Amino acid sequence: MIAIVDYEIGNLYSIFKALERLGEEVVVTNQAQEIREAEAVVLPGVGSFEKAMENLEKKEIKEVIKENQEDGKPFLGINLGLQLLFEKSQEAPRKKGLSLLPGEVVKLPPTNKIPHMGWNRVYFKKNSPLTRDIPQGRFFYFAHSFYVLPEEPQAVVGICNYNVVIPAIVNHDNVWGFQFHPEKSSVWGMKVLENWVRSWKK
Repeated sequence: MIAIVDYEIGNLYSIFKALERLGEEVVVTNQAQEIREAEAVVLPGVGSFEKAMENLEKKEIKEVIKENQEDGKPFLGINLGLQLLFEKSQEAPRKKGLSLLPGEVVKLPPTNKIPHMGWNRVYFKKNSPLTRDIPQGRFFYFAHSFYVLPEEPQAVVGICNYNVVIPAIVNHDNVWGFQFHPEKSSVWGMKVLENWVRSWKK
């Protein structure tokens, strides 16, 4: 079973339906024990970094996520969910993130149209289980005003260019993150989700 974390941030229905279409058993939950017992965990989300972390702490989910990561459980952060994996964000300087990955979240340059919303090409910096059978330069759907800067360059699997290089796919051990919305990215979004499931499915 895949647990989609419900922390009152964003629409969870699209990612729920996308994973269901892959034939997976999926539950949307804010119950710490249900998340703890899941086979894999997805942290989606749009909106405020500070509010998101407050809700994760209030619902006692923050520590469960860290436990799952330490246990090697497959974990996927999407959009804001990716940004929460890092230590801090310029959006909320006084609020710590989950700190599963070293690095920070920064605002897109003011010279760019903000938010970055729409389709953009993603290029892979290295081969990985999640990029299997996906050609370089396929389009994925983005909607964000901040982006991640991992401390470890090797954590960046895929990038897109938006007058600045944006890490679009990030990985360290069992933790993966997408800045784009795979559930809104048509055939290639479904393929990258399928690859994620296949990477850990027994």
